[in-house]
Amino acid sequence: MALTPPANSAAPIAVQPVIMAGGSGTRLWPLSRAQYPKQFLVLQGNRSLFQQAATRLASLATEGLEVAAPCIVGNEEHRFLVLDQLRELELPPAAVLLEPMGRNTAPAMTLAALQATAAGQDPVLVVTPADQTVTDEAAFTTALRQAVRDAANGTFVILGITPDRAETGYGYIRADGSKVAQFVEKPDAATAERYLAAGGYFWNSGMFVVRASVWLKALERFRPDIASATRAAWASHKVDASFVRPGKAEFAAIPSESVDYAVMEKCPGSGQFDISMVPLAAGWSDLGAWDAVWQVSEKDSQGNAAIGDAMLRDSRNTLVHATNRLVGVVGLDNVVVVETPDAVLVADRSRSQDVKHIVNQLQSSGRSEHTLHRQVHRPWGWYDSIDAGPRFQVKRIMVKPGASLSLQMHHHRAEHWIVVSGTAEVTNGDKVILLSENQSTYIPLGQTHRLANPGKVPLEIIEVQSGSYLGEDDIVRFEDTYGRG
Repeated sequence: MALTPPANSAAPIAVQPVIMAGGSGTRLWPLSRAQYPKQFLVLQGNRSLFQQAATRLASLATEGLEVAAPCIVGNEEHRFLVLDQLRELELPPAAVLLEPMGRNTAPAMTLAALQATAAGQDPVLVVTPADQTVTDEAAFTTALRQAVRDAANGTFVILGITPDRAETGYGYIRADGSKVAQFVEKPDAATAERYLAAGGYFWNSGMFVVRASVWLKALERFRPDIASATRAAWASHKVDASFVRPGKAEFAAIPSESVDYAVMEKCPGSGQFDISMVPLAAGWSDLGAWDAVWQVSEKDSQGNAAIGDAMLRDSRNTLVHATNRLVGVVGLDNVVVVETPDAVLVADRSRSQDVKHIVNQLQSSGRSEHTLHRQVHRPWGWYDSIDAGPRFQVKRIMVKPGASLSLQMHHHRAEHWIVVSGTAEVTNGDKVILLSENQSTYIPLGQTHRLANPGKVPLEIIEVQSGSYLGEDDIVRFEDTYGRG
């Protein structure tokens, strides 16, 4: 393993951005769902939270800092979302490390460290969650560059957020000058007020800056079980283009633990791994719940924030997020209203952390609304189930230019396809035909078929399914570009 260069080395500091893109964002339901979680949503502006994180880290590059392409650690099920959103930024990743199941942030960060040191290098890891936002990007970049330079000398560095209110939804850091003296759990309201009045307390941003070798050494010291289990999963990893998959069985055996609990909280006073803190005042939020979205949103004179087609009257301190239709509210105070095509949330804004209990209830009752939106994204595009009834279902389907669905067949349904826009290449049994706008075709039950877009603009069709069973599991795939069974 490479040695840490001396502080006065003329060589540029190698920096490896690491974006933690796992998680399901249950407290931002119904907009955030397991198959399309909050980090990939556009909640402000025209970029998702994940894209904002990637762009901010890319801006670190300056004289003396050599910033690599980002390493992404995420869920196997989100792999094409990651690539699509990076492609929009024209920012190819160094690697996308795919977790077969969630094991929290300590194993995720360890995978990134093993990837970063695989070729004998020892870069400074800049580790950030994918679901944060900042309003002052210049201040963010300045603070993070300072953290990188400090970490290059072999120390742990954490970014501490200068608090502007007594927040109970974040963990805190107690600082002694520039050193971290203690990590503190999420406080109750009275304790948070006391922290704010006393000073010296900062919100824990979850952003860590440390050399890869220092992280691995600290993990070996404090949690050798996680270190050895993650190394075992890494030893059996496989590479598929940009995707890196650790061994599934070995990964399942890794204890689930956060970076904080596994290492960070044990460092102060250890005598070997002190942590320094760089304060950050940049309009930071982790957008962990709807109250946080209200906090960072533009508001009217009554403290209301409206996103989408919304009308408010005689209401105060209320957030309305409309995605699909007009939402009108009257006489509300301190309320969150979130509308999607298949679900509506109404909650006391101060109770927005409890939205996760609705998600748990959906899951335990076997409903799909915690997992999928009505519009379901796929590697080739998306489909939107716009109507359904006994023995029929209607979908609107979009296929990206150059993309295709799998070669498949169905045992229980037939399909009618009508081209709305673009050009469709249709495989229907042993025939291949091209269809343009307003043309249609029929796929009989049991017929092998494929839909493809050979053009340079998105293809949109209306699909009418009819049959005795219309579930998504009635698909037999023969060929698939995306490696699905």
